[in-house]
Amino acid sequence: MAKLTIGFGVLLVAVSLGFWFAMGRAESAALHPAGVGVILLLCGVLANTENAKRRMLWMHIAVTLGLIGFLITGIRAGLTLLRGTVSENPIAFDERAVVALVCLVFVAMCVRSFINARRTRVP
Repeated sequence: MAKLTIGFGVLLVAVSLGFWFAMGRAESAALHPAGVGVILLLCGVLANTENAKRRMLWMHIAVTLGLIGFLITGIRAGLTLLRGTVSENPIAFDERAVVALVCLVFVAMCVRSFINARRTRVP
């Protein structure tokens, strides 16, 4: 899971930079998901160890961060849809939707991995 976390961190940084360039490098808020991506990347690097307790700690921190990222971006995208203000800044809405989807997939994969690890654990 550590390598997957590193991959999702890199993906969030790439998405963030892509939308930042698409917005003409004018919106610094487009770089916020890159911060989450860098922290996920760091958690993945720190979780890449043989020490099971340390690996579990960093992976739980990473999945919590992914869940927070999903909730924040998902709620903001949902509120934008409810207000009907997507047309004001459609690129920002697209970024929120993509980041929410990436974070949701990451959290789902982590939860599945945690469940599988729990099932295979020797009592």
